[in-house]
Amino acid sequence: MPLPSNGSLRDWDGIEEKLIEALRLRHRSYSTEKTYKTWVRSFRHFLNHKEPSTLEGKDLQSFLSHLAVDKNVSSSTQNQALNAVVFLYRHVLDRNIDGEISAVRAHRSKRLPVVLTIQEVHSVLNKLTGVNHLMGKLIYGCGLRLNECLNLRIKDMDLENNIVTVRAGKGDKDRRTMLPEILRDDIIRQISEAKRIYDNDRLEGQNGVYLPNALERKYPNAGKDWGWFWLFPADHTSVDPRSQIVRRHFIYPTSLQRAFKSAVKESNITKPASIHTLRHSFATHLLENGYDIRTIQELLGHSNLQTTMIYTHVTSKKSLGVKSPLDK
Repeated sequence: MPLPSNGSLRDWDGIEEKLIEALRLRHRSYSTEKTYKTWVRSFRHFLNHKEPSTLEGKDLQSFLSHLAVDKNVSSSTQNQALNAVVFLYRHVLDRNIDGEISAVRAHRSKRLPVVLTIQEVHSVLNKLTGVNHLMGKLIYGCGLRLNECLNLRIKDMDLENNIVTVRAGKGDKDRRTMLPEILRDDIIRQISEAKRIYDNDRLEGQNGVYLPNALERKYPNAGKDWGWFWLFPADHTSVDPRSQIVRRHFIYPTSLQRAFKSAVKESNITKPASIHTLRHSFATHLLENGYDIRTIQELLGHSNLQTTMIYTHVTSKKSLGVKSPLDK
């Protein structure tokens, strides 16, 4: 196989810079940015650094076939790679490959979500400690995604009306959900702990927290305002991977994920439960309690009702009144 030319390597370096620029222009998350960069690099290496200007639709097809046949990746992973490379073609290379997309998109397998019973939820939550305990209860009690919980700011908590505002959730949408009354005192204590960290940052002259989109340019000092501070701040500052500014970020997600996995194991639960299972359980338990599917859709922030309807297939209410013929 011939070695790539220096010119080709330089072209790909420029392509990656344009990819990042295009992603940020469209306000894609940092996790999406990392994922797309990884897949584009894999695509680049698969093609042996072929000149970007000569890429064709068949190159995408060959890459996805390689993932499916040689790497044996799942359909969801294959579609993730497809989305990344299609973004590259459309928004960086300015190529139209719509005709090839439908032919190579993998059929997504339909899987029922993993749901814990109410007793299992309480068993797992009771084995979490400290801030992980509160975040777990908040995710289950409000139906939050993990990142939505971690990204909560002080101004998002309306304790007077028991409302939590989720800003820029999946699909860059805002929504509101209820704050369980039982968590009110715990949230007040957490706000007090966050205020202690906030005050210490101001005394030490630390940079303000990250602000979404172009707010930091419009309001340079807004990141130092108390309302924008994280509800769950990390216990130390770190370098912002995008701006390279040293500042306070929210708690790293791995901490809660590991603690939750251990709690599931200690509870002797054999279901393949993750922290996202708490959100599935929230929706299912509301449905079992008789709440309207449209209400649950709004609380979860689903654009399509069909996405919410999946929970009708896992609710235990569905089996009530039906008796197996074996029992006779």
